Amino acid sequence: MDIITQLQEQVNTIAETAFNTFGTLQRDAPPVRLSPNYPEPPAKPVEDAANVAEQPKIMSAALVRAAKQFDLLVAALPLSEGGEEAQLKRIAELEAENEAVGMELHKQLEAAEQELKQVQVLFTKAADNCLNLKRPD
Repeated sequence: MDIITQLQEQVNTIAETAFNTFGTLQRDAPPVRLSPNYPEPPAKPVEDAANVAEQPKIMSAALVRAAKQFDLLVAALPLSEGGEEAQLKRIAELEAENEAVGMELHKQLEAAEQELKQVQVLFTKAADNCLNLKRPD
């Protein structure tokens, strides 16, 4: 698997972990009174207070691990040699090479089309000759 694919998968892992963390925090958050004008919210039944208290820590640790793994993958990316000017020069070289290859392919396509036309003419002549032949009596 290439490094870019690994980076994309790590980004997806970070997003999934963050989504699950936020969802869990929202689900397990105790009700809070927004204003003294409102009545006290009903208490949520707590099945396992210790588990609810530990879950954010566990999930935040998983998020940090995923972020560190992403940083390691980014650090493993090859450094560009020569900076932006060298990259622009290389891009120009590749574009010129691409243009030359494109022109060669276009020439080959034209030659193939000409050959196809010749084959079609010969085939038509051969078919006409076959149709014009009479059976010997």
